Amino acid sequence: MSSTPPEWIDVQIRSDADAGELLGFLDDQEVQGAWQDGESIHLYWPGRSWSPEHLARLQRALRQLSEEGQLLPEVLVESLPHQDWNRRWAESVKPLWIGRRIVIRPSWESVAARPDQIEIVLDPKQAFGTGHHATTGMLLEWLEELIGGGESVLDVGTGSAILAMVALRLGAARATGLDNDPVAIDCAREYARENRFGEELILRCETLSKGETFDLVLANLDRGTLLLLADDLAAVTGSRLLVSGLLVGQRQEVAEAFGRHTLYPLAERERDGWLAMEFGRTQGCEGA
Repeated sequence: MSSTPPEWIDVQIRSDADAGELLGFLDDQEVQGAWQDGESIHLYWPGRSWSPEHLARLQRALRQLSEEGQLLPEVLVESLPHQDWNRRWAESVKPLWIGRRIVIRPSWESVAARPDQIEIVLDPKQAFGTGHHATTGMLLEWLEELIGGGESVLDVGTGSAILAMVALRLGAARATGLDNDPVAIDCAREYARENRFGEELILRCETLSKGETFDLVLANLDRGTLLLLADDLAAVTGSRLLVSGLLVGQRQEVAEAFGRHTLYPLAERERDGWLAMEFGRTQGCEGA
C-alpha cells in the first residue's frame, strides 16, 4: 500500500539570487508560495503535485542564473504537514521599514505608523518585489528622495508593482507598470485593488516599446535585459532613469550602453554586492 503524500513540499535554495528572477526562469505555475530570507529562498509546492521533474526544472533555472563555471547552490527538499506550512509562511514575512517613511507589511501584521509614513499591504505571492531584496530596497529608498510630487512614473518589469505603488504614495501623479509575465500582472492588479489604487495606476502585460515619455523611469532588471532594452529605456526617459539588478562589476558596461543613448550616470548605490544607478540627460562629473 502506498504511503500518503505529504501535504506540502518546502524547497530551500541556499542562494542570494533574486527570488523573483528565479521564479521567472522556473516558470512553474504549481508553486503555491515563496519567500526569501537572507541567503535562502523557500519555494512551496503541494505534496501531490511534486515530482522529480519539478526538481529538474528548478536545477535548470538555477543553472541559467549562475555565472559560467559557478557551482550550483545547495537545494534542500523537505516535506511539511499543512499546519507547519501555515505557521512557517505566516512567520516568514514581517513588516519591513524602508527609509524614513515607507513600511511594507503583510495583511496579517499590523504596524503603528506615523501620519507622515506611507503603508503598502503586500502578501507575497508569485509576483515578487516585497522590498526585502537589496535591488528593490535601494530603489525604494531612492524614490523617497526623488519624488517631489506630480511626476509621471514608468516601472519596467514591475513584478508586484511595489515601486509604482510607493511612487504614487510618495506623491507621483500617475504610474504605469509593465511586465511580460501575465501571472505577475494579475498579482499586481490584485495588490493595487487591496491598496485602493485607481486610474492613477495602470498595469499592463506587455514589453517595453518606444512611445510616451515619463519623468521618472524605473528598471529593476538583470544586466542582459538592461543592455537589450537600453535604446527603448532611453527613448521613454524624460528626466531620470533608475536601474537596479546589477552586480558591482557590471557598472562600466551598463554606463557605456546608456551613454550611447545620451543618458549619463549621475549617482549610484551599492548594497550586498548589488548596484543601482541613476541616469540623466546631463553628463555628471565622472563622465559617461
